[in-house]
Amino acid sequence: MTSFRRCRLPLCAVLLLGLAGCAGYPGPTGFSGSLPAKGPIIPDTTLNISNSVQFPLEKLIYWGAYAGAAYLILDPLAPNWEIEQAAFPDSHYHFSLKMKRVYAGGAGESRVVFHQQAKELMRQGGYDGYQVLEYTEGIESSVMGSQRVSQGVIRLTRNDAPVKAVAVAVEARSSDGN
Repeated sequence: MTSFRRCRLPLCAVLLLGLAGCAGYPGPTGFSGSLPAKGPIIPDTTLNISNSVQFPLEKLIYWGAYAGAAYLILDPLAPNWEIEQAAFPDSHYHFSLKMKRVYAGGAGESRVVFHQQAKELMRQGGYDGYQVLEYTEGIESSVMGSQRVSQGVIRLTRNDAPVKAVAVAVEARSSDGN
């Protein structure tokens, strides 16, 4: 989890409290006694954008809180799929993918994500290709709701044809020289 994702909730809370405590609060500014001392925390003021466009501050704060909560829950910048991979002997790899519980799109892309991860692993290892040996998709249910999952096993392959061609050519030269 990135440091920004960990500090979003406190940052939103501080921002909301800062907006709630804007200038124009009729009570004292200290924390002595019960709060609020006089009047509401959110002042009854209107933000005048123009002569014909006006927004009550209370509604702006509520809608901002709703939008912040929706952003924290949906988190549109987070990846939809969590990928775990395990290496096995003979260039075999097992992938386990889990989708976010609350999402806005991306439900049918597990096979695409699986192949992207396999291709990335293939390129990093200097392999020429891969074979999908096993692939399954499903849904895991729990108290918190269902979650899409998929699992698969691949085998990374090397193309030995150029090496064999060179070996045959070397063999042919050595037999011509005898």
